[in-house]
Amino acid sequence: MTRLLVLQHLERERPGHFLKLAEERGFTVCTFRLDLGDSFPELMSGDVLLVLGGPMGIRDIGTSTYPWLIDEVAFIKEALRQGVGIIGVCLGAQLLAYAAGGDIEMLLEELSRQPLAEIGWDNIFPHSLENNCKLRTLLDLPFPVLHWHGDRIILPNTAELIASSCRCKEQLFSIGPLAYGLQFHVEIDEEMVNTWIKEDQKFISSVLGADGQSILRQQQKEFAAKTLASRLEFISTLFDLLS
Repeated sequence: MTRLLVLQHLERERPGHFLKLAEERGFTVCTFRLDLGDSFPELMSGDVLLVLGGPMGIRDIGTSTYPWLIDEVAFIKEALRQGVGIIGVCLGAQLLAYAAGGDIEMLLEELSRQPLAEIGWDNIFPHSLENNCKLRTLLDLPFPVLHWHGDRIILPNTAELIASSCRCKEQLFSIGPLAYGLQFHVEIDEEMVNTWIKEDQKFISSVLGADGQSILRQQQKEFAAKTLASRLEFISTLFDLLS
């Protein structure tokens, strides 16, 4: 039986719809709260590793605030070496790229070249029409997803870019046939997003202004329900590719 090994970094960034679909497929789901001191699991053939998001980042590796990040990078490197299926979401995508030799830098506004995060719902689109990845075929129609990040990924040489947004080129990538990085969020449910909006007021207002929370709540009403089927199909396709 396939195990879904979830690396979670704080309470509010949960597996969401990844958990729902994994359970429907009969996966054994094991969650490891690294922020609470959980140990890393032993990897087994057939495992799928899901590395979730969080407000910490690559710059925090080696600091006393998040001492487990060093071990997490080493764990992801070992998963890559063993050919374990990997899905990295937001922070998880950045850690995946970093473990494979990539890096991150601050996301800049195109004209001013000043730091400006990407927050809110916006489309991602195929980077290349020649890419025949099964995930790419899901992007032929408009594919709105939720963005919530202030960095962009510098991809390693081994990565293949699959999709981009208007603000950030590195949105969806693969490393070999069994590792995928998503800078965006397809896993979210209403409770998760409402919590993020409530708790991330400073981050939101730095990008969207004083009305940022209201803007995001309105976007959530507009996009969450109507994109649910496409987001579930996206997650299901990922599981098909990795299990």
